[in-house]
Amino acid sequence: MVRDALSRPLRDLRISVIDRCNFRCSYCMPREVFGKDYPYLERDEILSFEEIDHLVTSLLPLGIEKIRLTGGEPLVRRDFVKLVEMLSRHDVELALTTNGVLLQQFARPLADAGLNRVTVSLDALDDETFQKMTDSDIKVSQILAGIDAAIENGLGPVKINTVIRRGVNEHSILEIIEHFRGTGVIVRFIEFMDVGSSNSWRMDEVVTAEETRSIINEKYDLSEIPPVDASHVAKVWQTSNGDKIGFITSISQPFCGSCTRGRISSEGKFYNCLFADSGFDLKPHLRARVSEEEIQEMVTGVWEMRADRYSEMRGEQTNASRIRLPIEMSHIGG
Repeated sequence: MVRDALSRPLRDLRISVIDRCNFRCSYCMPREVFGKDYPYLERDEILSFEEIDHLVTSLLPLGIEKIRLTGGEPLVRRDFVKLVEMLSRHDVELALTTNGVLLQQFARPLADAGLNRVTVSLDALDDETFQKMTDSDIKVSQILAGIDAAIENGLGPVKINTVIRRGVNEHSILEIIEHFRGTGVIVRFIEFMDVGSSNSWRMDEVVTAEETRSIINEKYDLSEIPPVDASHVAKVWQTSNGDKIGFITSISQPFCGSCTRGRISSEGKFYNCLFADSGFDLKPHLRARVSEEEIQEMVTGVWEMRADRYSEMRGEQTNASRIRLPIEMSHIGG
């Protein structure tokens, strides 16, 4: 198992399959930046399915235990199910993060192709707030139908990722918990993060996990579940009736010290950190069909030099300011 300069192993690989999305969420891809003239990657600039599979085959011996497919929105990638079929042949957990718009249509084919589980981004249950945050005309009922389809087809436990932004959707906290009560769905609340240069992040818009728990405790008794693995990003709590609720404390309690995630952008760059400002370009080597061993050596060399701990360093600043300008989340994947 390869380890970085802080002795963190590389166990999780997040692969962005496309830089496009059918939402324009204000905290990720605001329309004023990602408009009709935005220079998205051309099709031939994005890694092919065969190149992604060769990359995965090369990196699995380094200790990879889980692969998460991300975007942009992965389900807008043409023939995406074929990629799942290819990757499911490897002995590794295969997961997907999606906004859920197309999930009802694809849940069964994805399950048949070998996908293990799915995480859906959902920030509100009322159409007004949801459409405001996603800058779309999609109704929440369409997302909920996709979640139901994922459950019915065994893509669970389904997880819901909810970003809470002060003054925008705090009312969604209890509504979402109540909606998924008793379903086995795990709701996870994420602190509004300072990823990218276009989301107008401000510290005073962050609703911390502690604040969120206080709101939940007004109606539900929560007890903390001891972590099984320190590398898991969510701190998990449980209600008295057994519903699990996660809290991702990337702002208030950074977890850089246990981060085991490497990221591949859709054009084939390897990033050590969600907040990195540059990546190692693997695409020329993949297109030259270099050997698995050569790909391993390149990634090993990059990972062993890794000392990234952006969130912890940001937390050490008294004004909670950014240390450097990270790339956009839609580019590197969530």
